[in-house]
Amino acid sequence: MSALAAEVGAINLSQGFPDYDCSPHLVHLVNEAMKNGHNQYAPMAGVMQLREQIAYKTEKLYGAKYNPETEITITAGGTQAIFTAISAVIHPNDEVIIFEPAYDCYAPAIKLMGGVVKSLELEPPNYRIAWDMVKRLISNRTKMIILNSPHNPTATILHKEDIDKLSAIVKDQDILILSDEVYEHLIYDGETHHSMARYPELQKRSLIVASFGKLCHATGWKIGYCLAPDWLTQEFRKIHQFIVFSVNTPMQYAIAEYIKNEDVYLDLPQVFQQKRDHFRNGIEQTRFKLLPCHGSYFQSVTYSDITDEKDAEFTIRLAKEFGVASIPTSAFYNKGIDNHILRFCFAKRQETLDNAVDRLMRV
Repeated sequence: MSALAAEVGAINLSQGFPDYDCSPHLVHLVNEAMKNGHNQYAPMAGVMQLREQIAYKTEKLYGAKYNPETEITITAGGTQAIFTAISAVIHPNDEVIIFEPAYDCYAPAIKLMGGVVKSLELEPPNYRIAWDMVKRLISNRTKMIILNSPHNPTATILHKEDIDKLSAIVKDQDILILSDEVYEHLIYDGETHHSMARYPELQKRSLIVASFGKLCHATGWKIGYCLAPDWLTQEFRKIHQFIVFSVNTPMQYAIAEYIKNEDVYLDLPQVFQQKRDHFRNGIEQTRFKLLPCHGSYFQSVTYSDITDEKDAEFTIRLAKEFGVASIPTSAFYNKGIDNHILRFCFAKRQETLDNAVDRLMRV
């Protein structure tokens, strides 16, 4: 869709990236790191200063202690961390439970390792997990449950009752959790981010993935990290070492310095909630119907009142005829389930969002 948007000159609200620059101060810090000679390989696990800042941030936000030496690994983005985590622990015939619609890298990585994808389809508009159905999917071959909160593409979040039910299900089971928390700071309306790190019984079996692309408005830098207990981190690093070995050195030094200012991440919910509210107010003036949005920088809408076209066909027509690019949510299902729902990204300048709404009002 990004390629189509460029081809036809559409406003690109499809792929999840900002259309504004990251902090000039952060760019300056990268430049300084380069000038200071930090241009060779970083340690395989990541620059220690950055791992220490991550440990500090995680303890401050979630009360969880992680050893920077043995339990934090810097990765080339969140997707690499997810792939590495799956590669490290999934073997042929291991079963992995995922919730669809799902970020599109989960299932291919599982299948590549010979694992079996057990998907549970979530129902719009609220996309809540039916934990009784999760219990039915559990077998003696269940190796992992993959969670994503805040969730892409639905913008839903986990609640305390979800944590309680998850904890009951995995108790006394050898089931790992891969928790995709790349949107951890984009959570709204005063809600709490229920990281696996908050809960000791879940923390000890979880690989938690996070992303600086979202935190720093710099998705092109591809820097993320994985938090995991030392026994899991050992397995994670065995794979990480032979996929990328190490990650961009000067940017690690720069981010380590940048996030010493806690406002960098503490202010993010307010920044993106303002964008969400502004975009939602605009969409309410169109024929599209809003779905709930509690986190991430995505807003889903249904177009059932407009047309009965398949979502993939409608997104192409929307880009070509009305000049706004979106993502059809059928792309997030293995079976291509079409609920006539589109996903827009609102991590954009207000001018961009206003122009997009003006065009969508003509649909």
